[in-house]
Amino acid sequence: MDADVVVVGAGVVGLATARALGLAGRSVIVLEQERAVGTAVSSRNSGVIHAGLYYAPGSLKARLCVRGKHLLYEFCERRGVRHERCGKLIVATEEFETALLEDYAARARTNGAGEVRRLSSAEVSRLEPEVRCVAALHSLSTGIVDAHELMQAFAADIESRGGYVLLGSRLDRAEVMGGGFRLAIADGQGSSCTCRQLINAAGLEAPAVAARIDGLKPSMVPQARFARGRYYALRGTAPFCRLVYPVADAHSLGVHATLDLAGRVRFGPDVEWIESVDYRFDTRHTKEFAAAIRRYYPGLDASRLEPDYTGIRPKIYAPEEPAADFRIDGPAVHGVPGLVNLFGIESPGLTASLAIAETVASQL
Repeated sequence: MDADVVVVGAGVVGLATARALGLAGRSVIVLEQERAVGTAVSSRNSGVIHAGLYYAPGSLKARLCVRGKHLLYEFCERRGVRHERCGKLIVATEEFETALLEDYAARARTNGAGEVRRLSSAEVSRLEPEVRCVAALHSLSTGIVDAHELMQAFAADIESRGGYVLLGSRLDRAEVMGGGFRLAIADGQGSSCTCRQLINAAGLEAPAVAARIDGLKPSMVPQARFARGRYYALRGTAPFCRLVYPVADAHSLGVHATLDLAGRVRFGPDVEWIESVDYRFDTRHTKEFAAAIRRYYPGLDASRLEPDYTGIRPKIYAPEEPAADFRIDGPAVHGVPGLVNLFGIESPGLTASLAIAETVASQL
């Protein structure tokens, strides 16, 4: 097998990138080590289409989130991928948090994150009677999407242009050679291929994949860090019609309430730094989890909470360090022609996926 481009990782970002390159006329192969697309970061998150109001102005996260949001809504509407522009409340449960709401509103204006309205406690109560807060921001352009349908649509576009999504195919080694790369694929058949361009969109495994590229300097590979978060589902009738988020902390957007497209409510995630990829669900902290929810939803009946799943954020910074921006490392960064490494593509990676794809294509 030979291709113009090989993309490593069939998550939402890898598939979006392969799709963009395929639509541009390149022959594309996507390598995925699991037996299905999007089994890790892409399917283990809140499924939210973010507006772009959290991120530092001028950062990749800010620019690509806002651009990606518009592209994603347009794509979903055109292709019939299930989604809903349901809106989100960001709530201050204490007076001192209201200053942070002002910061978010200012960032939203600077980033072009769409309409954001400041609401009083009484106005919030009229919209969401179960929510307790002293003030809130209402982000009208925030929404939700069926991530699985989205990835299937991306994969269909890849294959309709003659590309391949190869499951159970792990990149074992990549060797930089004149004019491209020679790849050894661990698929049980001793497969190999050559390509002119190589995109590392392996999510949690991106640093490990980069370390297997002979010819890339080790100094260009960040240390992988993993932050696991638990999600609980709420049995019974949904208490909200919109997403409800507390004021964010340094490493996450807090234990928030999201809806799925069937109207079910899910709470999460919390943050637990771990040494390796491990999806086990530890229920010993359910009381603390419930306490975090009750800050904005005091009527929570904790007996209705059920462990749902865990997700892991692909961090590239330590717990004591400030949050890092997306890293889209092209040849201008590392000096290897035809190679793009995507590191630290956590939230809002789903929202930004189509904009990330544009950026990668422009670097090649």
